[in-house]
Amino acid sequence: MEIFFSVGEPSGDQHAARLIRELKRRRPDLEFSGYGGPLMEQAGCRNHFQLTNLAIMGFLRVVPLLWTFFSLYRKANRYFREHRPDAVVLVDYPGFNWWIAGRAKAAGIPVYYYLPPQLWAWASWRVERIRKFIDHVLCGLPFEKDWYSQHGIEVEFVGHPFFDEVAERQLDQPFIDVWKSQKYQNIALLPGSRTQEVKRHWPILVDAAKRVHAQHSNTRFLVPCYNESHRRFCESQLLGENNELPIHFFVDKTSEVIELAECCMMVSGSVSLEMLARTTPAYVIYHCSWEFYVVANRMIDCRYMSLPNLIANYPVMPECASVGRPDSSVGKMADVINRWLSDPAELDRVKFEMRRLRDEVMQTGATVRTADAILRRLDPEGSAGHLEAA
Repeated sequence: MEIFFSVGEPSGDQHAARLIRELKRRRPDLEFSGYGGPLMEQAGCRNHFQLTNLAIMGFLRVVPLLWTFFSLYRKANRYFREHRPDAVVLVDYPGFNWWIAGRAKAAGIPVYYYLPPQLWAWASWRVERIRKFIDHVLCGLPFEKDWYSQHGIEVEFVGHPFFDEVAERQLDQPFIDVWKSQKYQNIALLPGSRTQEVKRHWPILVDAAKRVHAQHSNTRFLVPCYNESHRRFCESQLLGENNELPIHFFVDKTSEVIELAECCMMVSGSVSLEMLARTTPAYVIYHCSWEFYVVANRMIDCRYMSLPNLIANYPVMPECASVGRPDSSVGKMADVINRWLSDPAELDRVKFEMRRLRDEVMQTGATVRTADAILRRLDPEGSAGHLEAA
């Protein structure tokens, strides 16, 4: 039995790798193939292409890659017809994954969407594509189940794997102990996981950090980069500008930095769920062009960007959509961080609100429930025995 994955985001690579390991633990006979990232490959997936290298947003950035996407589409179509995997599992990455879903459906292969795109927020009209191409939605947020059910979609709430990853992650305690100095207030800067996000947001985070440091000289800034390439880029941007910020860069230490930080300035993304899980106050920003903002404002039916705010339906984390010149957004972000650092009671109040929301919504076991759901549908007769053994 073979399952084909299509995963285009770094966070999706992480979630899919966990799912592959869980499925393999239950069914050692399963084979995995598809488009994904390095973590999926390490978990045992035979990657036909490293799709996570194409994690981009925006029409103009997609255009130069259209031929690459079309080639991958044709390759998947041929693979579905010639090898006929038993299921296709998609993880987020709308756009390209609609193409994959359509070809799999045409080949008579069941399609599961794990952690589907936020259609309820920005493209409810695309729900027809779900009806047409997707056999079963496996959603990560509680209110998503109600939304899909109301639209007549077969859906199951499995929970978000970020909470599993936080609960199971063994933190590097010696690292935390070294950096948890009483002399400094540690502020985390998270510039994002996509290369284009890093390039767009890094100067904004640096400017805000300078304003914070000007008022709180005992602060230092910790930057957990997604990979070495991002680290080199961020460091290079500080060269030659007479930078005196106490700033430090790390790779593969995101959880540790979030855990030890007093608070954080971050780019909007699913890592905000880890902020919630670790109750680290954060200011969330996303910078875009006026053109993108105007189009998005007409399409998006959503009050908040960050997932914790969407779940709570109020701003647990202050956030800002930055458009055009970012000076105003930089000032707003720095003002909030400075206020938190100047008023420990206010910072504690934010942590209390996050803790209350976390205790209300956080549940582990998403990966296990997702594996259950897939195996239950793929092998109704054989899965019961395997699930009991698990």
